[in-house]
Amino acid sequence: MAVPTRNSNGGPPRPGSAWASVILGVLSVALLPAAIAATRWSDTYDLLHAAVAIPVALLLGALAVWLARRARSRLWPTLGRPRGARTARLGRLLGILGVLLALTAAGSVGIYALLSLVAD
Repeated sequence: MAVPTRNSNGGPPRPGSAWASVILGVLSVALLPAAIAATRWSDTYDLLHAAVAIPVALLLGALAVWLARRARSRLWPTLGRPRGARTARLGRLLGILGVLLALTAAGSVGIYALLSLVAD
């Protein structure tokens, strides 16, 4: 095609969902280390209390993956190299990493609970 084309809404798709997925992915990855680091400086906040951040990190990671998928599905029908495809890929990667970190932390807390139950 010699003439640039447009999509049905009159302009190129905006990668807003892709950027939102990156932001939520970064928050998901950074939340658990931040919660663990907070236990080092607090007298009343123990390491086991940091487990409260696990479901939040899991939710943020899942939202990041969903937003990245949404962004890629919106960018897929465009011709050429759509803006935001790499951003959506990065958001998906960070979201998956956040989910995996949350699942690893949940497994660690579960093993700790099991060992403390057996030890008593």
